Amino acid sequence: MAGAVPLGIRTHSQRVCNLYKRALRNLEAFYDRRNVYRYQAVLLRERFDKHAKETDLRKAVQLLKEGEEELFLQQHPLPKKFAYSPGGVAFEREVEPPDWVLDYWHPLEKAEYPEYFKKREQRKKEFIAMWEKQYGKHEDKGHH
Repeated sequence: MAGAVPLGIRTHSQRVCNLYKRALRNLEAFYDRRNVYRYQAVLLRERFDKHAKETDLRKAVQLLKEGEEELFLQQHPLPKKFAYSPGGVAFEREVEPPDWVLDYWHPLEKAEYPEYFKKREQRKKEFIAMWEKQYGKHEDKGHH
């Protein structure tokens, strides 16, 4: 889920590396035979290396923009996705329920695991105490 959240400003070199990796993945989608893919990957790397020492930042930014646009226009219609990555066939196949679900267990269900729930209640109290120490007690503003 956190994959869509931007985690800060990416540098120019990070954007170039990301473009290179996405371009390689795009080649993988087009070429099933490994030797043909590797040949295309070497040609792609040559294109990137040709401009690796570019010192004029305006030209480098323009090259990056053109590369992004070229990749967009040449993207595979059905790109390969890793099975457990977002968009993959097994993504979130097994959803782990959040911890709060245990609060809604019936008392008879909880009675089957007495030690676990005793320790869990103790840890919840410790967490609340730590929270209140760090952030203060919750004040109800009287919303009606």
